[in-house]
Amino acid sequence: MLNQYGVDLPKISTIRLAIALVAAGFAFAAHAAEADQANQADAAAVVPAEDEAPPLPPAKGDQRERVGQLIVIGQPINDRVENRLRRAVADTIKKAKQKGQWPVLIFEIQPGDSEFGKAHDLARYLSGDSLNGATTVAYLPETITGHAVLVAMACEEIIMSEDAKLGDAGKSEDVITPSLKSAYVEIANSNKTVPADVALKMLDKSIELQLVETDVSREFVRQDRLAELKRQKKIAKSEVLIASGKPGIFGGQQARDLGLASFLAGDRAAVAKALGLPANSVQDDLSLLGSLEPVRIDIKGPISTSATDQVQTLVEKQIRDHDANLICLWIDSPGGSPSDSINLANYLKSLDSAQRRTVAYIANEALGDAAFLALACDQIVMRPRAVLGGAGDDPMPDDERSTMAEAIAAVAHEKHHSPGLAAAMVDPKTVVYRYQRQTDGLVDYFTEAEAARLNDAAQWQRGQAVTAPDKRFQVNGDEALEFGLADAVVDDFEGLKALYGLQDDLRLAEPNWADFLIDALNSPGVSIFLLLLGFAALYAELQSPGIGLGGLIAALCFLLYFWSAYLGGTAGWLEVLLFVAGVTCLALEVFVLPGFGLFGLAGGLMIIGSLVLASQTFVLPRNEYQLQQLRNSLLVITGAGIGTVAAAVLMRRYLPHAPMFNRMVLTPPTDEELSRITEREALAQLDHLLGARGTSFTPLVPSGKARFGDQLVDVLTDGEFVDRGCAVEVVEVRGHRVVVRELS
Repeated sequence: MLNQYGVDLPKISTIRLAIALVAAGFAFAAHAAEADQANQADAAAVVPAEDEAPPLPPAKGDQRERVGQLIVIGQPINDRVENRLRRAVADTIKKAKQKGQWPVLIFEIQPGDSEFGKAHDLARYLSGDSLNGATTVAYLPETITGHAVLVAMACEEIIMSEDAKLGDAGKSEDVITPSLKSAYVEIANSNKTVPADVALKMLDKSIELQLVETDVSREFVRQDRLAELKRQKKIAKSEVLIASGKPGIFGGQQARDLGLASFLAGDRAAVAKALGLPANSVQDDLSLLGSLEPVRIDIKGPISTSATDQVQTLVEKQIRDHDANLICLWIDSPGGSPSDSINLANYLKSLDSAQRRTVAYIANEALGDAAFLALACDQIVMRPRAVLGGAGDDPMPDDERSTMAEAIAAVAHEKHHSPGLAAAMVDPKTVVYRYQRQTDGLVDYFTEAEAARLNDAAQWQRGQAVTAPDKRFQVNGDEALEFGLADAVVDDFEGLKALYGLQDDLRLAEPNWADFLIDALNSPGVSIFLLLLGFAALYAELQSPGIGLGGLIAALCFLLYFWSAYLGGTAGWLEVLLFVAGVTCLALEVFVLPGFGLFGLAGGLMIIGSLVLASQTFVLPRNEYQLQQLRNSLLVITGAGIGTVAAAVLMRRYLPHAPMFNRMVLTPPTDEELSRITEREALAQLDHLLGARGTSFTPLVPSGKARFGDQLVDVLTDGEFVDRGCAVEVVEVRGHRVVVRELS
């Protein structure tokens, strides 16, 4: 037997069936009563979260203070998410009951895919008796599809942003089974926030949904139920709302017009206003994070590449080593580098707020691009006279301001701050106005372009501008709270600790000696010195081959260079492998295939490429900042190259005469000696040397000099390396070309 929604109902008893047959004239009433009994049976199966009986809903005229509590529901929904949510709900209701307050639970549902079973269990909990002591509200800042729709339907109210959509619940299901339909009807009937036929259309796109105006009401009806409705009520007008084959999904404004959503709100502050709650009452529930592991990281002084890299390293280290889930950034900075600030802001924005929360504490100032870091955090806490935004120490070309303003506006929007006000902190040409919605008096702040894009733009009346002409937007703590940029204002850091219920001092994460060493080694001056010393030592080693002092110094210098770059986040195994491959190619050119040129050129390019890549985080520059970084990298390499050439000249001139270093470089012949050697070699007939045995006078790498009796001759090996002072034998003579081999 099927009920009016096309869903199988439990078999009814013989007695109940007999009563239904006797009362045949009241068939429709019997159907409704039967559906109510099924819903009551499902609700009774839900076990309350508290042992004690939940408080009763407020009676009409109840004057109890309403208190809001925001609870973020991340995706996918699993046991951990549900357990933390149940604990947060139980704690909120219990505290409100003790204080004589009425809690308003605002569930901010994040987008994502969840399994039907987990979503259904959570929806039954939210619509069950255990939440009779609170008002439940689903807030959808972004589009929600899949079975997370069940969670939204289970709440008593739905609030959406204008850009959000709700529906297409069955997108992941190949077959819409009767049990799925029954579950959606059950949740829809629990609070009747979404009519059952609308819920079924969201689940099953094969259904045709019609909007019907009767003599007493406006109803949503499936096409297959239209004839039944006509027999019961007089239909004045009907239209196809969503045709068969199209997914059942509703945008924010459409949901508001159809009564599926009670309000439209672009951020949490607007949600609070719509519900008649204080703006600062809609806060994240930190109890969802479980046991708090707070950490404090200071961002003080000018913003720079090293400063932002250091902050990111500290955050990752605290998450990795201590599983930190409450990260407090103490910001006191005039700004300095917009590109670095926006990079760090994007990193902070990417942290999963369902796992850990970021809080910006502004004690004195967050000027210029330092404001980007605050806007990228989940919450902003300021002292009353602290300053956020405005001009700082961040020189920025005018042609970059619009691009940077768009970037920080996107970050602010994702963190529920006003995009227009965030953009005005960067671009003084951005004009933001105070707008008020005529339908409910809601106040918000938009640029004219933002206001024009609103779905209910006609309902918003523009007021006075809140930004000054040609002046970057700046607010103090009290003003930031009014504009919805700050979540709380406290007198000092102790006030912040009290705000989050922290008893002990926060663990201060700061750089250790290794961090300072890495920063020092990555500085341009030290990088040039390491490369210069390394190449100079390598040159000295080639002049006197063997694992000697030069080779040891060169290996140590290059090891320090790549180690510091690796820990600094700019180098990886690719750069190290390129460098090793380049050195190998140069060795082949010098020792095995001299004079060919290909290996030498390739080796030199690979070495230069590895050193450049090891000093930056990108391969090809894509903006002006990266071009500047590339120029700095090339300047370091050029400086090291010029220094190496100068060092080689000085070593050849002075080291042969130094008492302790004269074995590292051979003494070059004087002009007179060079002239005599050239003349003697030009006149000499060397055929008589074939088969002669002598001693290498210099290292043969593979060319050098050998002494045969009292005659010093330029010789060449067949590719092998021969050390100085080794016995050699002439195996081939071709003109002036004398080929030797080492005697074992």
